[in-house]
Amino acid sequence: MKILFMGTSPFAVESLRALHESGAHVACVVTQPDRPKGRGYKMSCTPVKEFALEQEYRVETPETLKDEAILPLLREVDPDLIVVVAYGKILPPYVLNYPKLGCINVHGSLLPMYRGAAPVNHVLLDGQTETGVTTMYMDEGLDTGDMILKVSTPISEDDTFGTLHDRLAKLGGELLVQTVDRIEKGTAPRIPQTGETCYASMITKETRKLDFCQTKRALYNRVRGLAPDPCAFAFCGSKNIKILESEPVEGNWDVPCGTVVDKKHLVIKVADGGLRLKTVQPEGKKPMSGESFCAGNRNDLFE
Repeated sequence: MKILFMGTSPFAVESLRALHESGAHVACVVTQPDRPKGRGYKMSCTPVKEFALEQEYRVETPETLKDEAILPLLREVDPDLIVVVAYGKILPPYVLNYPKLGCINVHGSLLPMYRGAAPVNHVLLDGQTETGVTTMYMDEGLDTGDMILKVSTPISEDDTFGTLHDRLAKLGGELLVQTVDRIEKGTAPRIPQTGETCYASMITKETRKLDFCQTKRALYNRVRGLAPDPCAFAFCGSKNIKILESEPVEGNWDVPCGTVVDKKHLVIKVADGGLRLKTVQPEGKKPMSGESFCAGNRNDLFE
């Protein structure tokens, strides 16, 4: 069975790695074009391209999929199955309808919950205790296609976006190999998505901004749901402070929310207690402990 793989992010790398290690016939890898990155705007390739080149796969980086832009490639490669994992572009109908075995996707949630671009972040932002990965047949809707297989994992109190992302990426690769095997054998189920659903929108600057008038639990979940990247943030005076690690603190202080109530441990007054900022990163500086930040900071208000 000939596979065309479409993916971009580190999450997708684990799926491509799993296919490679399983001996699957990946005939071509399609990923996003190289982009300028970092302070020097040096051209950088995607994580998927880097891995694919290491394994000597053919790699294509089309700027667009519109107007049948990759139809010649599809005709040349003639894949039986297209696998899409965190590619970053909507697939037009001519791509979805091309392979005889369909297009399948590895999605980082237990569908039909958390459809959309950022499911791993949002399960943490919402304080969920379980999530997982779903493989599905793709259709023209947004993560609405028939499901194939699922695997679940508990979310611990210590999980961050980083730890959960890496675990789900690994589980996704394992589940993809099982799914491809079932499709090749003709035993893959098609399970329609029914029941309750929700949407995991893209992470924006507004998502990342902390509001200290919220509860300590909501703020703690926001910090861990965005760490280690892109990180929650707040302003202290005119400085943008990234919050990499926090901890809920019990207490009752008769001061406005956002006030530093413990200058030694960088505890901030919130709606129902305090939030200790354990690790922070002031703009232009390296990450530091809350204690170190307090030692050089005279501003008593975060907002």
